[in-house]
Amino acid sequence: MASSTAATPHASFLHPDFPKPAHMPLRPLGTSGLKVSLIGLGTMTWGDQNTETEAHAQMDYALDAGINFWDAAEMYPVPPNAETCGRTEQYIGSWLKSRQFRDKIILASKVAGPSGMTWIREGKARFDRQNMMAALEGSLKRLQTDVIDLYQLHWPQRHTNYFGQLGYTHNPNEDFIPLAETLAVLADAQQAGKIRHIGVSNETPWGVMQYLKLAETQGLPRIHSIQNPYSLLNRSFEVGLAEIAMREQCGLLAYSPMAFGWLSGKYHTPTLSDEAKNGRVQRWESFNRYSNPEAYAATQAYLDLANELGVRPAQLALAYVNTRPFVTSNLIGATSMDQLAENIASISLGISPEVNARLEAIHKQYPYPAP
Repeated sequence: MASSTAATPHASFLHPDFPKPAHMPLRPLGTSGLKVSLIGLGTMTWGDQNTETEAHAQMDYALDAGINFWDAAEMYPVPPNAETCGRTEQYIGSWLKSRQFRDKIILASKVAGPSGMTWIREGKARFDRQNMMAALEGSLKRLQTDVIDLYQLHWPQRHTNYFGQLGYTHNPNEDFIPLAETLAVLADAQQAGKIRHIGVSNETPWGVMQYLKLAETQGLPRIHSIQNPYSLLNRSFEVGLAEIAMREQCGLLAYSPMAFGWLSGKYHTPTLSDEAKNGRVQRWESFNRYSNPEAYAATQAYLDLANELGVRPAQLALAYVNTRPFVTSNLIGATSMDQLAENIASISLGISPEVNARLEAIHKQYPYPAP
């Protein structure tokens, strides 16, 4: 980890206008032996909403603030398109090359599953040997590193309930690569020294338990994390996965803890600021998951509580995630240094039993407004 003094090797890269927050807690990454920062650095805006220079500034500040966990993906930035695909990893790679801090961070990335993105292995990105090794080699090259510390399956190859879908519809004739075959490919990549540990993302309780069972019964690599959405507006993880995370030591890497920025309150003002106008919700229709009337009303209730408590809404939302026992790391994303500094500072805000009860009352009134 980087020193917290001004004498750090990268001090010349630091932004002078943003103070260093309080001590950053570390939590175990499953049973891997690694410890990752409670706040993790999300990167999916880099390459579209953020320039390479801005991405480097965010990484400099995050490292000095005690964040040691970077999370990327081969398809980033988001929303994905052929022109920008891979830029996020490229920006991380150029930072690693210029700073020479590879040993200071735990680097995570993801392999894309099947999708309509024809520019990623012709849209047939199955979790077989050919596809996964091509994805891994591409990520290693862009990241300018020899090894990825946590390599994750970005979403299941099979059709199931994820990306905002609560209900499950079964297809008995579906054809997908057996999970054991996928794990065997990852085992070979691990043996070759190209990845250290593995995780899943956008997974269901069935999928997580199958992966854990295969690791135990067939000697295949064990998953150490579940990267799923989790926020005050989307607590679906608690229903079937929270118990697994705790009992199986396979914790949550919480993404979208701010619900695409809704929980900051920036979309709940009569006149939108320039920041809000340039936010994902305003720029791309695909980010309207949290804009329905129930989610709007729930968000307003959380904003009112934050105002009553005299705290920043974003920090209240993030502090809630930070304090959940099944969370390994809270993956924040930011498009400005102001946002980044505010979000990281959420580690200094606790949630008292009284405040927790108030939050639970709102959740009871609006249980799942935006899955």
